[in-house]
Amino acid sequence: MEEFMLPCLNKKLLGFECFGCGIQRSIALILEGEFVGAFHMYPAIYSLTVLFVLILINYFQNFKWGSKIITILAILNAVIIVTSFFIKNFIIN
Repeated sequence: MEEFMLPCLNKKLLGFECFGCGIQRSIALILEGEFVGAFHMYPAIYSLTVLFVLILINYFQNFKWGSKIITILAILNAVIIVTSFFIKNFIIN
């Protein structure tokens, strides 16, 4: 599966990872059953999954607090993604 993954152009051209770096490998790790490794690869993977499932449910069956919950989860995901980006690029390296 890894030979079919797309390379990160940002990492190749600029030398540092982008906000989405690791999501493909994280999904591959989930499919292999390595759930902790998937979280370490891309910390927002599980919260993004919950967000997309709630968006789909809200699209087909509009529930009362759906838009507020989706907005809160979207903000939470943005915070997780930005935080992990800075940790990967500026603290760990």
